[in-house]
Amino acid sequence: MAEAERIIGTPDTPDADREEQERADTEGTAAEAGRPRGKRRIAVLFAVAAFAYALDLISKMIVVAELEHQEPVEIVGDWLRFEAIRNAGAAFGFGEAFTVIFTVIAASVIVVIIRLARKLYSLPWAIALGLLLGGALGNLTDRIFRSPGVFEGAVVDFIAPKHFAVFNLADSAIVCGGILIVLLSFRGLDPDGTVHKD
Repeated sequence: MAEAERIIGTPDTPDADREEQERADTEGTAAEAGRPRGKRRIAVLFAVAAFAYALDLISKMIVVAELEHQEPVEIVGDWLRFEAIRNAGAAFGFGEAFTVIFTVIAASVIVVIIRLARKLYSLPWAIALGLLLGGALGNLTDRIFRSPGVFEGAVVDFIAPKHFAVFNLADSAIVCGGILIVLLSFRGLDPDGTVHKD
């Protein structure tokens, strides 16, 4: 009887141990691979946001110093020109009576993006959210620090295409990020990197 148990039991035990070890190794490798991947995507989000924010901030400083209270500068004939204006409304000059509301919305968007960053594993989503974050921070900075007062500040706009509203680089970043998010959603790509089919 002991001999039979030895013959039957011996082959199974190493196989079970080997399978369990392989499964543990696979899970450990996946966890190790997942951690740096997530960190890289978060770094991309904040790098894109910082770049977009810096470009917007620098461009507005130059515009205020060089173009405000000056004649518009033609870039491509009368099709595109730089003209410094102060906009108390939303992007592209809409809703000037709701400055405080737009400020709250911008701050809320920033909070949502930062919370979402913890589950961010998709590079395209990182770029899209980075553009949104950088643009929202750019215009929120104007709302807080520019006249006429805190949370009511007028945003500096200066890009003036013909037959279109005047806007700035923060508005451009927000629009580009929004378009990219729509495209990613149509493709079924989620922020965590998974792809679903509806």
